[in-house]
Amino acid sequence: MRRAIGLDIGGTKIAALLVTEDGEVQARHVVSTPADDAMALISAAVGAAEAVRTSDVIAIGAGVPGMVDHRTGLLRYAPNLAARELRVGERIAEATQLPCAVDNDANVAAWGEFLFGSGRGSNHMLMITVGTGIGGGVVADGRLFRGSHGFAGEIGHVIVDPEGPICGCGNRGCWEQVASGRAIERLGKEAIDLHPESLLAQLAGRDRTKVNGTLVTEAARRGDDLARSLLVSVGRRLGQGIAGLVNILDPDVVVVGGGVVLAADMLLGPARVAFRESVEAFSHRTEVPILSAQLGNDAGAIGAAAMALEECGP
Repeated sequence: MRRAIGLDIGGTKIAALLVTEDGEVQARHVVSTPADDAMALISAAVGAAEAVRTSDVIAIGAGVPGMVDHRTGLLRYAPNLAARELRVGERIAEATQLPCAVDNDANVAAWGEFLFGSGRGSNHMLMITVGTGIGGGVVADGRLFRGSHGFAGEIGHVIVDPEGPICGCGNRGCWEQVASGRAIERLGKEAIDLHPESLLAQLAGRDRTKVNGTLVTEAARRGDDLARSLLVSVGRRLGQGIAGLVNILDPDVVVVGGGVVLAADMLLGPARVAFRESVEAFSHRTEVPILSAQLGNDAGAIGAAAMALEECGP
């Protein structure tokens, strides 16, 4: 059975998975992302790949956050990494002596879910990855839709509030600033200042630097009304954005993945309600289910490995 290495290069960590052609994960290695140094980023990715490499690996696939020219493996721009015009595919291939296919991280996550996860059986799928930011991948007629330059799916950078928080891309009020893990963290920090008696504030030791999406989710699971209200607020903004995308793309399923999905229905429940309220003519259209990603945080690396086997393997 053919095997490849899938790399999911994120803003905080790099995950390397050894993956078979049927999507089975056989080994994994995770390292921190040196987000402020492009060359260190490549070295870390290569090191993670080598940690799971076996003699029969035939290719490497890498998903990276930002604007990627899939044809050349060139990362043009990454809003949350110090990487501009970085030849990711070429450098990884040179270091490992293996062919390397590179695409946007949400694209490869979409491909993984389409082949092996919640998108199986669909023909038109929208994938939304909700982590530190928001990414998107579109499968249309059974194929990844990349657009004319390879940059399609940058849904997190649609401006929804021109007076909103500054984004890593340089604009204000991008969708990912109000509907992602970054939004949960920002709202959580503000909330403990106003509500020092809350469980969330107690879990953080009333130290706003310790507040992040994971802590807010934990407080919500433990019944903290303040934390739950934050997840509802962010979930509704997520659902409203999904409605707009469904109006444009008309998929048969929407799959939501990424680290924030650990909040499960505390986030997706409000998102589904807001989606029904916001999408055009909800009662007159075929239902579009909003599903949690089945592959969890492995979707990107599994999809990258599958892409590498398809494009680089014999």
